[in-house]
Amino acid sequence: MPKPLIGVTTYLDQARWGVWDMPAALLPAQYPRLVQASGGLATMLPPDEPSAAASVVARLDGLVIAGGADVEPVRYGAEPDPRTGPPARARDTWELALIEAALASGTPLLGICRGMQLLNVALGGTLIQHLEGHVESVGVIGRHAVKPVPGTRYASLVPELTSVPTYHHQAVDHLGTYLSPSAYAEDGTIEAIELPDPVWALGVQWHPEMGEDLRVMRGLVMAAT
Repeated sequence: MPKPLIGVTTYLDQARWGVWDMPAALLPAQYPRLVQASGGLATMLPPDEPSAAASVVARLDGLVIAGGADVEPVRYGAEPDPRTGPPARARDTWELALIEAALASGTPLLGICRGMQLLNVALGGTLIQHLEGHVESVGVIGRHAVKPVPGTRYASLVPELTSVPTYHHQAVDHLGTYLSPSAYAEDGTIEAIELPDPVWALGVQWHPEMGEDLRVMRGLVMAAT
């Protein structure tokens, strides 16, 4: 059986390599490595016209919305907090279109950090623009414990209390339509969200690509098979 093709969204930033310094579609290598280690084939999805989202998703078996910049608060009807980072408008537009296309087609979807927040916003939810204690220091991945909610899809993948790699200062506030929390941090922060069956859509607030636990990504790959 062919391995499922998993699309992963990318950053769009100025970058330097070799003699070059120019705009680049970027994706930390840990993302495709996690997809590959979990049994899938990885392909990069740089920002494009939102009208292309449905045709792109139609060629995929699964979709990952990767981490990155803060979601622009206008997307959920809020004024920006001074601590909210600069917007990535091309990513917001493209990734929201991809999420809509994936949900419409039933394509399995995993949102990671920013991706979880965008999933919530896409379904009408809002975000906490700043919280303390989930970033160890600038540029350093921290860890904290996450407790699954029994009976959820996430708990079926990871049934025990788990220490996860974390780097975020925003989180879900009000949940979007039909979404349910499926894991919490010790301080009560929602750490995973999901849609009910038969849709396979899961968001996690941490960065599984920065750890050794394959179970969340394997869940996506199995759903995409």
